[in-house]
Amino acid sequence: MRERQRERLGTRVAWLDRLPERFRGVMLANEVVDAMPVHALAWSALGIAERGVCLRDDRLDWSERPATGPLLDAAQTLPIVAGEGERYESELSLAAPAWVRSLGECLERGAIVVIDYGFPRHEYYHPQRSMGTLMCHYRHRAHGDPFHLPGLEDITAHVDFSALADAAEASGLDVLGYADQAQFLVNCGIAELLEACDPSETSRYAPLAASAQMLLSPAEMGELFKVLALGRGVGEPLRGFAHGDRSHTL
Repeated sequence: MRERQRERLGTRVAWLDRLPERFRGVMLANEVVDAMPVHALAWSALGIAERGVCLRDDRLDWSERPATGPLLDAAQTLPIVAGEGERYESELSLAAPAWVRSLGECLERGAIVVIDYGFPRHEYYHPQRSMGTLMCHYRHRAHGDPFHLPGLEDITAHVDFSALADAAEASGLDVLGYADQAQFLVNCGIAELLEACDPSETSRYAPLAASAQMLLSPAEMGELFKVLALGRGVGEPLRGFAHGDRSHTL
């Protein structure tokens, strides 16, 4: 992929194999966090179990064992209570907060803009979301069975934005803003960009309008996708959060 990207982009960009020791500027992380590994967990009256994979009747299947160590410690802080006969399944990422802490160590001045689908913690672990957020994608179709086509399908989980904000603040970073994608793009002037295109030029205007609809519509990406900005040494408010900042919900 790097060679294909180099053919398209030429020498205008550089490829990094690791985070820089010191960094000043802006980092965009578009659908990065949802690709990081998560732990699958189950809460019941017996305690908290880590869900793993076993071979049963020549097929991959779920297998569970008691959660331990840092995973158990983190799971016990979540607002989940399973009573007698109840079961609650969800995911927990230890990698995503660790990634934010790593960025906090190298960012001298600037902003980290995270764009992804997810929720603040109180929505992520809502009582009605008892089957978690784990989803599989194969050829533009989504389903919930990670054992259907192992190795061929993408397996993702939604992002707990509260966990990212907590890790940022613990690393000395500031939360610069948090909003749904539609609000962020409207604040940044997407409507003005669309208005600058002549609607009578149908061949040019129609694809732009359709793309804007997908980015802004609550039924598409507008509300499910969120934008979280973290930073250090940024004095001026960011335009993308001028209206509708929901940092207080994290």
